[in-house]
Amino acid sequence: MQLSEQEIVRREKLAKLREMGIEPYPAALFPRNATSSSIKSKFEEGKKVVIAGRLMSRRIQGKASFAELQDSEGRIQVYFNRDEICPGEDKTLYNEVYKKLLDIGDIIGVEGELFITQVGEKTVMVKSFSVLSKSLRPLPLPKVDADGNTYDEFNDPELRYRQRYVDLVVNPKVKETFIKRTKITNSIREFYNERGYLEVETPILQPIPGGAAARPFLTHHNALNIPLYLRIANELYLKRLIVGGFDGVYEFSKDFRNEGMDRTHNPEFTVMELYVAYKDYNWMMDTTEQLLEKVAKDATGGTKITVGANEIEFKAPYPRVPILEAIATHTGIDVSGMDEDQLRETAKSLDIEVDETMGVGKLIDEIFGEKCEHHYVQPTFITDYPKEMSPLTKAHRSKPGLTERFELMVNGKELANAYSELNDPIDQRERFEEQLRLSEKGDDEAMFIDQDFLRALEYGMPPTSGIGIGIDRLVMLLTNNVSIQEVLFFPQMRPEKKQVELTEEEKIIVDILKPNGEMPLADLKAQAGLSGKKWDKSTKNLSKLGQMKVEKTENELLVKYTG
Repeated sequence: MQLSEQEIVRREKLAKLREMGIEPYPAALFPRNATSSSIKSKFEEGKKVVIAGRLMSRRIQGKASFAELQDSEGRIQVYFNRDEICPGEDKTLYNEVYKKLLDIGDIIGVEGELFITQVGEKTVMVKSFSVLSKSLRPLPLPKVDADGNTYDEFNDPELRYRQRYVDLVVNPKVKETFIKRTKITNSIREFYNERGYLEVETPILQPIPGGAAARPFLTHHNALNIPLYLRIANELYLKRLIVGGFDGVYEFSKDFRNEGMDRTHNPEFTVMELYVAYKDYNWMMDTTEQLLEKVAKDATGGTKITVGANEIEFKAPYPRVPILEAIATHTGIDVSGMDEDQLRETAKSLDIEVDETMGVGKLIDEIFGEKCEHHYVQPTFITDYPKEMSPLTKAHRSKPGLTERFELMVNGKELANAYSELNDPIDQRERFEEQLRLSEKGDDEAMFIDQDFLRALEYGMPPTSGIGIGIDRLVMLLTNNVSIQEVLFFPQMRPEKKQVELTEEEKIIVDILKPNGEMPLADLKAQAGLSGKKWDKSTKNLSKLGQMKVEKTENELLVKYTG
């Protein structure tokens, strides 16, 4: 492992602490009785406190020093005075341990008394301190110059997402996003629990990836010797519970879809699904309005939020627009009654990319997504989807060919999907069989036939309404974030590229080869000017590291840069 100069120095300090009999990672609990925020909110001069946190800054001035400790609730100023910490003749604890062996980022415990400085800052006078965890890597803290300009901020997205633990330490606003995420999920739970709905858990590993049109992740169970899928939705299992006699069930589920990644899609995401017996999609629209109004208030203090340049109002009621009407409004084309070929030609005329595997449902979905979706910034229920788009939805009671389904659009994106649930087992079987035909045409997102779910319906499921709400997207809206990676602690990332430390001789070769891309081996060797032994060792290692490769041409050996 290649260590930087600072990392080497910190390890040397670690060793010195142990030589002095100080364990840098003690096992015993540390008896905290206060936090940074409780000290400030309940401040009493002279009060004794015990706090702990990460050392984030310090200003050493001889035998005294002001520093900042950061805990889970914020920062507090602490004052180290050599004679307070070391009242006797031995000043080692201050002169050596505090001044020389501690670093920014170390976690320490402090016992002290509260006082207010001459400039009015609430501060802890340190009476004693303990090393609780020595930090072996320096924190990437921003620097501010005399003119107030900030440099070296830890703001590169890839580094932030890979090292969320660092991001949370040095960027306080990031923690606020995740605290708000918990407020949002707690608010939803409160809303449903007050109405007597039961929070449940259903399988993540499933023999059939049902409940949605999506490409699943496949795995294998060794003991049973069967393939299993990571769930793409939990819908069919929750409906089984309605068959079993529960009136209302909900679940916050981790779902997995083996599809593309972008600013609003992660292969692992969180959905809340709710199913309530004896209800329909009209009731669900009313309930969803009430829910989101409450959640917005609980998370932000009001019903109006700002997302980018848009102000969004979550106060009920929300407009309700049939999907075919929305398409007609925004394209000028009435697609109702069109067959597959007509829809495909219509999509092409609108410059929408389509292919032969797409059926009626997929084609209408593409037209709406490309030409209409972005217009719905304020919360809007898009309703009454064609039957081909909704294989799990009850046929519309008064509009032939349509279903009782809605999607909630906010800020130009789908936030929720809901139905009057299909409970006719014969109709459901026919819908599944149509999905099978789509699969045979090449649609790899078509639904599987779930024979056990059909069996459950044959025992009888009461009229039911269900909804799925994308929690990640809801959090994005209520925290004013445009990327799903900002609201996931650990978003999926490409494998991290291994950082390769080259020797001085290897760097010489790479510096010559890289600008050229490729060059004759004889020329490279001559320009490098290395001894035979160093040349052989360096080129062999560069080839092993994948930085270069040698190819034989008709006339010579050619070296290519491949780093």
